Amino acid sequence: MNALYSLALWAVGGLHFALGGAALALAWLGVDPRRTLGFQRAFCRNVVRLAGASLEVRREDGFDARRAGFIVSNHVNLFDPFVLGAVLPQFARGLELESHFKIPLYGWLMRRAGNVPVPDVKTPADLRRTWKLTREALNSGTSLAVFPEGARTRDGRLRPFRDGVFRMAQRFGAPVTPVTISGAFAWNNKLSWRLHPARVVVTLHPTIDTSAMSPADVPALRERTRAAIASAL
Repeated sequence: MNALYSLALWAVGGLHFALGGAALALAWLGVDPRRTLGFQRAFCRNVVRLAGASLEVRREDGFDARRAGFIVSNHVNLFDPFVLGAVLPQFARGLELESHFKIPLYGWLMRRAGNVPVPDVKTPADLRRTWKLTREALNSGTSLAVFPEGARTRDGRLRPFRDGVFRMAQRFGAPVTPVTISGAFAWNNKLSWRLHPARVVVTLHPTIDTSAMSPADVPALRERTRAAIASAL
């Protein structure tokens, strides 16, 4: 029964994604994506809903969406970007592996959206390009969502964080907002294609100011962010 349920959700959700994604991409040909933010949120909410999950958002004191910065979240399943897109109040895009831009329709949509490509094989020239594009996005008022674990969890536990986003945050003086996605592993995970009804809770933690930090503070910033995310799992 769950297999039939999952197949039905993938079919209906896939049709919605294809039609809604194409509509967004076409709109972005002539309209600034910032002007379609309401439609984008509705699109993401429907992606989540049609995949069998409901959303609850918890904002903690100190959460600040006014400054463009890095949205740092744990990585549970393929729906994480849509979960964030459904609940974040600020205009945000993502740092995403360059190989994802080759996925039919999805890659086209992400390119139109303005996501920043992260090279799969990181040469110095590629990293400089990523840093340049990241700075330009932040300077334009765009926040960037990042999954510093580098891959989806295989057991529901939080993996170690990589340093890259925290080094950029320190260098650019950009704020870091930890975000916890909880309850999503039971909904869908890397080890199975099946979908299960679930309630996903997204916690927006207090934003961390990095303007006075030095390179020596990066490890502490990384662990402080990880501890905040872990606190709501």
